Amino acid sequence: MAPPMTAGTLLDRLRAAGLTVVEVGDWEHHNRNHQGPWGPVHGVVIHHTAIPGAERAVSVCRDGRAGLPGPLCHGVITKDGAVHLVGHGRANHAGLGDDDVLRAVVAEKALPRANEANTDGNRHFYGFECENLGDGEDPWPTAQLDAIEKAAAAICRHHGWSEQSVIGHLEWQPGKVDPRGFSMTWLRGRIRDRLK
Repeated sequence: MAPPMTAGTLLDRLRAAGLTVVEVGDWEHHNRNHQGPWGPVHGVVIHHTAIPGAERAVSVCRDGRAGLPGPLCHGVITKDGAVHLVGHGRANHAGLGDDDVLRAVVAEKALPRANEANTDGNRHFYGFECENLGDGEDPWPTAQLDAIEKAAAAICRHHGWSEQSVIGHLEWQPGKVDPRGFSMTWLRGRIRDRLK
């Protein structure tokens, strides 16, 4: 079990990883903590935005949309590789997912297929939304993929986690497809190499 990083520590870890970090508004205090606890944290969930354009993606992820208040993640990773911090604390990104998947993440073992939605993921995961239409055709620039890898690895390194603590939304919640355009196995391999 791990307590979440403070906002300042998260910012420091991301910058120390060589990332360009953009602080959006009062991100350090923008959260959904009044809806329930954040922590203990066990991993990182990677998403795609399915929203065209970096500016709009960051805005929606910070402020939310009809029926789903923001923040919708902790950071938005845009195609240029910048990490836009939009929230710190509980965020509406993971929703309900599979308790068997959570147990596998905690144990850092191979993930079972998600077939239930019975566990609060917003409590237990950091979340990064990554700017991409998610149609399987929108490209993932090298700068963006590098930033996703670096951001996830920085969090894993801080908590002493392996790459097995990084999952895709599609691995957490039945019916989700994100991130689409690269495999999480491939991404975890890159994170594993970075953590060596």
